[in-house]
This record gives sequence, C-alpha cells and structure tokens, in this order.
Amino acid sequence: MKTTDYIKMALENGKAYTLALVADLKDAPLTQPTPNGGNHPLWIVGHLARSESALLDVFIMGKPNRFPELENCNAGSTPTPNASDYPSMNDLLVKFETIRAASLAHLATLSEADLDMKSHAPEKYGAFFGTVGACYAAMTSHMAFHAGQVADARRALGRERLMR
Repeated sequence: MKTTDYIKMALENGKAYTLALVADLKDAPLTQPTPNGGNHPLWIVGHLARSESALLDVFIMGKPNRFPELENCNAGSTPTPNASDYPSMNDLLVKFETIRAASLAHLATLSEADLDMKSHAPEKYGAFFGTVGACYAAMTSHMAFHAGQVADARRALGRERLMR
C-alpha cells in the first residue's frame, strides 16, 4: 500500500465514523460533552471544515482559508450555546464535504516524494505541519480527536453507543 492510499483510507474512515455520530445529533447540535461545557457538535463540524482548509489551503497550497466566516470555529475559540452564532448544521456539513473533496482530489495528485515537500506552515509549528505529509497526517488524527467529543456529547444526552 502506498502512503497516499493509507492517508485516503484514514480520511474516509474517519469521516464515516465522525459524520455517523454527528448525524445522530442533528436534533441536538448544541449538546456539550460534559457538565462543565466543551465543544458541541455544531462547533466541531465548523471547526473541522475551517481547520482542514487551514491545512490544505493555507499550509499546503499557500492560499487563504476558504471559510473566513467560520472564525468563531477556529482553534482556540470558545463554543457558544447560541445556534445563531453558527451556520446551520446542514450548511456546515456542506462546507466540510467541500473541503474534504478538495483534500482528497489534491492527495490524488501527490507522489510519495511530494509528501516530504515543505509546507507553508509557520516555522513555530515545526514538525507538526512542516511537510505536506505532516499536514495530511494531522487531518486524519484531528478528526478522530473530535469524533470522541461528539461521542461524549451523545452520551451526555443518554444515547447508546452507535458503534461497538
């Protein structure tokens, strides 16, 4: 298996798992995963779209983030309990699907050697985002991290696990 095939598989599997969890929370998209707050599913989907654009568009391609309107879903932002602060879940899912399709299309053009190319990420991020391959690796692990938060939001509502 080529590295790009592995990355594609990880991106597709992570997306399927995460979006299955999100789909089950369309009726409660502002549910926080703990009694002390946390990232709710509406923020998470916006964050995943904005972050993936940062990785692909900004760090890999050297272009602006395609979702400037999602600044309130940026890393370091605090999710609010107000639905009016965010686009609808359906709109956020369209944005996520758009960037994921672009990420996969770009990945399909890469050779193994291309994964070692230096990215446009600021030097302060070092090895985390320093190469094209590191940026793609971050896409896979980032989604898995937030899938756990969505699963916890489901449990906060008393819902049974979807996957065992």
